[in-house]
Amino acid sequence: MTPYLSLVLPAFNEEAAIGSALSAIRAYLDEQSYAYQVIVAADGTDATPDVVKSIATEWPSLELTFERGRHGKGYGLRQGMQMAQGEIVGFMDADYKVPIGEMEKLLPWFNDGFDLVIGSRALSDSLIERQQPWFRQIGSRAFGLLMHALVGLNQIQDTQCGFKFFTRQAAQDIFALTRIDGYMCDVEILWLAEKLGYPVKETGIVWRDDGDTRLQLVAGNIRNARDLLRIRSGSYTDAGAVRAGASRPVMPPR
Repeated sequence: MTPYLSLVLPAFNEEAAIGSALSAIRAYLDEQSYAYQVIVAADGTDATPDVVKSIATEWPSLELTFERGRHGKGYGLRQGMQMAQGEIVGFMDADYKVPIGEMEKLLPWFNDGFDLVIGSRALSDSLIERQQPWFRQIGSRAFGLLMHALVGLNQIQDTQCGFKFFTRQAAQDIFALTRIDGYMCDVEILWLAEKLGYPVKETGIVWRDDGDTRLQLVAGNIRNARDLLRIRSGSYTDAGAVRAGASRPVMPPR
């Protein structure tokens, strides 16, 4: 049966969190009336793929793609999206910063003509249950100023929330063109959606910081700035050949 929903979880060394995240996702999706597919796109050096393989032995809807080493969120998303078969295709962080049930706030917007619906931490109806540390909040504001100055996307308040859903056609068209491997893949996705004419809806969600301290403040931000310049200066010549506006799926049956 072709799934209505395909959900991709990019996971870098998430051994400690992936089991509980998948348990919560399964509990929610098993209650829905539609078929679904969950894909973990893992990289790193820990036992994340072993955990996923063990869970998949008794969960047929769970699939894994894995490459050892660090390849980046964008790279993992491209691998997972190649496996996605759903009418609606989405991704969420494997550390479960956003509860899967928040998806219900996003799905109805596909019936209103949007091809990409994204969760946001920056709207009036967003609920932040646990804030980031102060230095990361300052860094996020500085990043936003730099990103908008270099790339645009001024209509988007929060490009980096890892909770984004697409029509199948939009996902295929966008991810066929992406080439940013790191965290700036979120910006590239939205930039390509704009270039391809796919309308985007930003929706407030519940979000909770997990206290992850793996961020490399200096080296990471240098990479991010370099990738923003790549997006701004990239020709993306193939984008002109992509046609937006394919038929959109309706809401799943209840």
